[in-house]
Amino acid sequence: MTACAIETTAEDDDRDGECSGGGAWPTGFTITANGAYAARLAGAGDALYVERWTLDGPEPYAVPLPLAQPEEPGTQVLPLADGRVLVARRVDGRRNTFSLLYPTGPATGELQLGAVEAPGSERLVLLPPSPDGICAYAMCVGPDTTTLWLVAGGAFGPEQVAEVEGGCTGGVWLDRTGRMLALDRRLGDGPVKAVAVDLERGGEVTPLLQITEDSNDRLLLADPDSGLLLIRSDAPGHDRLGWGVLGSLLPVRFPECLRLDDAAVTPFAVQPGQVLMPETCAVALRIDAAGGSWVGTWRPSARRLGQLAGPVGWLPGAGLWTAGGVLRLPYATAGAPCGLADVEPPEPGPEPGPGVTATATVAVVEEPRVCRPVPLQQAPLTDGKPAG
Repeated sequence: MTACAIETTAEDDDRDGECSGGGAWPTGFTITANGAYAARLAGAGDALYVERWTLDGPEPYAVPLPLAQPEEPGTQVLPLADGRVLVARRVDGRRNTFSLLYPTGPATGELQLGAVEAPGSERLVLLPPSPDGICAYAMCVGPDTTTLWLVAGGAFGPEQVAEVEGGCTGGVWLDRTGRMLALDRRLGDGPVKAVAVDLERGGEVTPLLQITEDSNDRLLLADPDSGLLLIRSDAPGHDRLGWGVLGSLLPVRFPECLRLDDAAVTPFAVQPGQVLMPETCAVALRIDAAGGSWVGTWRPSARRLGQLAGPVGWLPGAGLWTAGGVLRLPYATAGAPCGLADVEPPEPGPEPGPGVTATATVAVVEEPRVCRPVPLQQAPLTDGKPAG
């Protein structure tokens, strides 16, 4: 199962559309890479607590993990594959502490892991759940450099694993081992470009996206099975959603159906298990407009965007696909505080067009894996017609 969510704050909204931390969390609801667990801050007002959801059983259920003191609104949570929940708290304006919470009888157990110092001008955010389900990483963004920390899963508490030049945002895993991480990096006053960071080589950086020299090219989601990449770029003249294939020589496409008037469209989950078949992967998208939020479904091989209402109480931007093509959407209401709605979207009929349904050949990359940049200088910037 593949899932994602991206947390945005008022501060992030002022930063040219950049997202602070990976793992899409507009709701604060985060799902493990294998789809087994999720976690969020629950409660209201000054009575916030961590809540863990179990998603891989016959029915979903939630376990509250309260402590003696309520959590602050800015507390970040991240579930691990063993059912524990990582909690990151900001203390005294610069110190970030990390703990693992777990149920123990009627109480909540807490294992303190240590802390990372971050000056007031720096921001520390948790990265999306690692594909290995064991490790957890955080990103500390400074004015000129970004440091990556292993905050859970190491031997001696938090340890710095990489330092990347420039200010970074985003965070997307490119493989199933938790080695290759994509970040959206800005050097000085230059444009944002997605780069691949090799965590097993001390943070070695490789260019990943380059559409035009001056365009802002961000990676939103990636599916390691098929190589499908979901991209946002302003190369067409304004921000557009596009798709490409990791390691392919085919250019990125910007489907017209993903461009809606008066609505923002953001991908949050990709169907896994479509090995070497990126065009068949189903993609779930959050659609936000003045009237509310709903769900979009789309495949690269189709030129239509399906739209459907989410379940009542849907946690917008959260969800996951099964390999069989069922979209699972979490929701919470007064009567059903922990729910998971299974949706099987209707298959939209494909309408072949130039440059849209060409079959891509995905390069099989052997270790050590180095992500090749997507060659996009001659990419069509509209759906089927070359730019210029």
